[in-house]
Amino acid sequence: MPIHKTEAIVLRKRDFRETSLIVDFFTRDFGKLSGLLKGIRTDQRKFASTLELFSHNDIIFYMGNTSSLHLVSQADIKDNFDPVRQNITKSGLSSFMMELLSAVMPQEDKNEEVFNLALTCLTELKRSVNPERVATIFKIKMLALSGFKPHFDSCLACGDKIIGQSKFSLSLGGLLCERCFQKDYAARSVFRGTVASILYIEKNDFANNLNLGMNPQIKRELDIILNAFLNFHLERELKSQNVLNKMANFAPVIVGTGLKPVPTDM
Repeated sequence: MPIHKTEAIVLRKRDFRETSLIVDFFTRDFGKLSGLLKGIRTDQRKFASTLELFSHNDIIFYMGNTSSLHLVSQADIKDNFDPVRQNITKSGLSSFMMELLSAVMPQEDKNEEVFNLALTCLTELKRSVNPERVATIFKIKMLALSGFKPHFDSCLACGDKIIGQSKFSLSLGGLLCERCFQKDYAARSVFRGTVASILYIEKNDFANNLNLGMNPQIKRELDIILNAFLNFHLERELKSQNVLNKMANFAPVIVGTGLKPVPTDM
């Protein structure tokens, strides 16, 4: 079996038999893969990392030829993101990011841009005073980079640029212009500022996106559209999203300051 070393972020882990773990990683060089760590539950000294959810590690593994489960022989922690774990909101959002990665990304399909995005967002969460913005940026850019994104650039039915009112079709996965509303009578109206916010985040770098301001109405609609899109096309609600929804019912609203308004002339 060939041996490989790569950076890896922990997406999920579960017990295997009495002594071992199966861990799902998103790696820089191999994309999403599953690894078996023998004996880690009975002797954690065998590994230099406890492989906590969303931790960043260096791993060495033997790639199996006949199975998608690979043997991990070494795991060394690079960043456990302890400041994120100490905040319930940041920890919940990080868990959502990992579950979304796991649900959307195909097995063993390298995507270094998505890996860098996930690592950048986790690093930003350590110091961010607005973690919800970081998670929103991650959601939009990850869907765009993975090819799973909804279509917001033009009318998905006729291909024309949308000038006036538009509606979002869950079943078709994008926007419809006024002339094409009949393509999906269940499509819902969407604010122009919501579409502009999504396109801005897709097209700009992470630092610029952190300074993007969204009023609460647009932010709420953006979350509704993206979450509904994911639930429809994944055919299920992510467990971590359900937890975040319950937390939001009790969390105070934090209003940011000094943010530039979203452009609406795109």
